[in-house]
Amino acid sequence: MINTITDGVKVSVETIYQPEYSNPANDHFMFAYKINIENVGNHAVQLMRRHWSIFDSNGTQREVEGEGVVGLQPIIEPGQSHEYVSGCNLKTDMGSMKGEYQMLRLMDHVLFDVKIPEFYLIAPYKLN
Repeated sequence: MINTITDGVKVSVETIYQPEYSNPANDHFMFAYKINIENVGNHAVQLMRRHWSIFDSNGTQREVEGEGVVGLQPIIEPGQSHEYVSGCNLKTDMGSMKGEYQMLRLMDHVLFDVKIPEFYLIAPYKLN
């Protein structure tokens, strides 16, 4: 598991290759990722937006941006966490993702960015 802490918000990531949804013969590789966002700070925060940079091992890069995560803009109280699972398709069997969440500190309505650490999406057979 990969994790990082920014301004009292800890982001942890796990990845899972999904062979049942992949089709290597057609350059389609599907990965799931599970993210846990934990408030290790002293003030409630709300996740407002996300921004992803997604890289295929063939050099292709794409950006994904939008409100919330999987349709939610969760409020995370101190000591609490929010976990979700999402997916990413690549045209190669290896790649990576990184990004940031825009958070709102509810106490004073200050917006701040939380780093999502870079993590790798690798089909298990590439690790042999």
